[in-house]
Amino acid sequence: MKTTTFAIAALGLVNVAVAQLQRPRHAHQDKHGKREAIVTVVDTVYAPPADGIEVVVYVNQFGHPIFTSTNYNFVKAAPTVPVPAAVIPTSSSSTTFSSSSTTFSTSSTSTSVAAPALAPPVVAAAPVVAAAPVVASESSSSLVASFTPPAPAAKSAGIPTPAPAAPSNPVSEASGFGFAYSPYNADHTCKNREQIHTDFDSIPQGYGMVRTYGVDCNQVALVMSAAKAKGLKMFVGIFDLGNLADEVQTIVSAASGDWGMIDTISVGNELVNSGAASASAVVAALNTARGLLKQAGYTGKVVTVDTLVAARNNPILCDASDYCAVNCHAFFDGNTAAKDSGSFLTSQIPTLRNVLSNKNQDIVITETGWPWRGETNGAAVPSPANQAAALNSIRSAFSSNPGSVILFATFNAMWKSNTAAQFQAEQYWGFLGNSPSG
Repeated sequence: MKTTTFAIAALGLVNVAVAQLQRPRHAHQDKHGKREAIVTVVDTVYAPPADGIEVVVYVNQFGHPIFTSTNYNFVKAAPTVPVPAAVIPTSSSSTTFSSSSTTFSTSSTSTSVAAPALAPPVVAAAPVVAAAPVVASESSSSLVASFTPPAPAAKSAGIPTPAPAAPSNPVSEASGFGFAYSPYNADHTCKNREQIHTDFDSIPQGYGMVRTYGVDCNQVALVMSAAKAKGLKMFVGIFDLGNLADEVQTIVSAASGDWGMIDTISVGNELVNSGAASASAVVAALNTARGLLKQAGYTGKVVTVDTLVAARNNPILCDASDYCAVNCHAFFDGNTAAKDSGSFLTSQIPTLRNVLSNKNQDIVITETGWPWRGETNGAAVPSPANQAAALNSIRSAFSSNPGSVILFATFNAMWKSNTAAQFQAEQYWGFLGNSPSG
């Protein structure tokens, strides 16, 4: 993409009213690694300066800037946005968004007016309605997102994603399910206590558990503080088996004797599936960690987590765990549409149960979701509408037992790198958009 230094002669300002919708490394069979919504878009575009540069500032329903984008050598036209299928049009004009895999249509109202240089931005108010994440795109073929915290002027020509507002009925949407959370900034630095609390304050009430993946960044203690304020249990992860004793001690120190909040401690995540460790090595580490934790006073559940396929091929992973903990994403199957995500999970669970020593052992889906952006994987198409359909399907399928599912993931992971192996979607699984803390 061309980079140019310029003076902003005119601004286009879009007021987008958005609300909450409602992972990640693996193809379901071999390679393993958001609710129906309404969108109203009102756009006011000033005549572009002579050098053909358009700067757009996006704000939320409160008038606060969310992000900015820059378009070079653009052709003046209505903005392009991906939206779910359920749309209430505001006019008869039509705007289309084309991704690498599919095309969506939405209605918008667009007005073009000439304006003098440095004319003040005009905000056209739009009604606040429930919506999926909305993304403005310079190029229909671009899959690279650049996240920056809200700023008053356009600093980035990337394609950041806005964080949706709170849902209209958060309790019924969240009720009882778990969610995954990682405390990292887009620049890979650790989030501090204030940032983590800011993130948790934006998560709707009604969830039952938060899953974390490691002990770095003092995350066990910091997330525990935020989780306690929301009445959440914790699913704490040990990531590095090569440093097992130290990681266990970090958890012990963070808990400081308050084990009541910790429901589960996991030892390893998808290590067998990724080839990082053998099943026997993982089971040995699990038993060692369980012994160390028991000595420290923890008597709760200890498990190892792997993909459903890896656990089915290596049932000792479940046999050694206090319950069978597996990650399973219909998206990576490649044969399942988003709307069938829930039935996909319920059809896979019996194939796993059949190989377990204890046929009555509890099985928990410790990670499942759908990306809202990325490349198509067969029948699996990333989009905001499909993410909403997938999450609704999962909620419906497990409505009688929501505690057996952890949704992946609350926020987009802009600290990760998109790869072809993950269908360029690794950053885009956040069903609440970008984290409010940056």
